[in-house]
This record gives sequence, C-alpha cells and structure tokens, in this order.
Amino acid sequence: MTRILQLVFFLLVRVVVLFVLGLNVRRREWLPEDGPAILVANHNSHLDTLVMMSLTPLARIAKLRPVAAADYFLANRAMAWFSLNILHIIPIDRQKGTAGGDPLAECHEALARGEILILFPEGSRGAPEEMTALKKGIAHLAEKNPDAPVVPVFTHGLGKALPKGSFLLVPFFCDIFVGEPITWPGDRATFMNILAARFASLSAEKTFAPWE
Repeated sequence: MTRILQLVFFLLVRVVVLFVLGLNVRRREWLPEDGPAILVANHNSHLDTLVMMSLTPLARIAKLRPVAAADYFLANRAMAWFSLNILHIIPIDRQKGTAGGDPLAECHEALARGEILILFPEGSRGAPEEMTALKKGIAHLAEKNPDAPVVPVFTHGLGKALPKGSFLLVPFFCDIFVGEPITWPGDRATFMNILAARFASLSAEKTFAPWE
C-alpha cells in the first residue's frame, strides 16, 4: 500500500512540475541510471527534493534516498510518516557526530545496496538563487564510497517558485543543469575544490530570464 501511495504521489508531483513549473533539463544523460551514486544540488526551496526526485523514472523511485535532517523531517508523527514512507529519506542526526557516532552510517549502507542518494551540501536552505559555502560532509561520504560517482546538479528558478519561508507556489520556469560526474580524486581537499568549481561552472550557465 505504501509503495502505491509513493507512486501516486510522485505521479502528481510530475504533473505539477510539468504544467505549473516547467523544467528545462540540460544534460539529463549524465544523471545516474543506477546506484551506487550521489546526486548533490544547491538548496534554497522546499521544492528542491521533489524536483530532484522527479528527474528519475518512476520505476526507479524506490532507489532514490534523499538525505535530510532528522530534527526537521521527523519533527512530528505525520511528517515523519510522510518523510520515511513516501519520500523515503535517510534521516541524519546532526548531533550524532558530536557524540562520537557516524551520522552518515545509513548513507554508507544505502550506497552499499546500490541506491542513489540526494544531498544538499550547503546544509540548510539559503536565500533564493544564492549558494552558500559547501559543507565537508560530502567529501567524507565520497571518500568512503569511491566507486559512487558524485553528480552535481544546479537548479535555477526554484528559489523563486517557492522560496524559503513561503508556502505559496508561484508558476516559474526553472532550469536544471546537470554537471559531469565526479570520481573520487584521492583526497578531500581536491574533491571539494572540484565540486565547488563544477557548481560555479553550472551556475554560470544560467540564461537571462526577462522576469528577473
């Protein structure tokens, strides 16, 4: 029953994305067809996770695992049920790392099972259409899973369609720029430099929008 609800929900999401937002996806062929793989994207809208998941065929939705903060997505029973059963998130306890545990342990297990993670390496949502500094957790994850390609994805327009703090969806045409997958280069500093450069390059591809 939960699986059916998940498919129905994402079918509805695709309808909204197609007819209300409209997406122009560039280099869709670089999106992973199977796992293990890690999708990383900029983060400034409630829509980010749903749009990222809508880029994958419905038949592979079960393999997608958004990585999300437990303190927000498990805040109450209703949200927790929806997050775990429909979005199929991997909840991250942001306090676990300070207590000596590995907050990414479930992420490693998911990649070992051949799943595809969705992460937002900025951490929290920023101002609409503005990227903040990348956190280094993604480098630790990539280091321990060197066989999983890291695919950068830059979204443009979602921060205006549904910005942080808003619950009113505004029809807005959005661009999705998929970057070349990154293979583990051998050390964290080099990886972070490559990832930052890829995001900068993807951001520079933004076409001029007359409504801005």
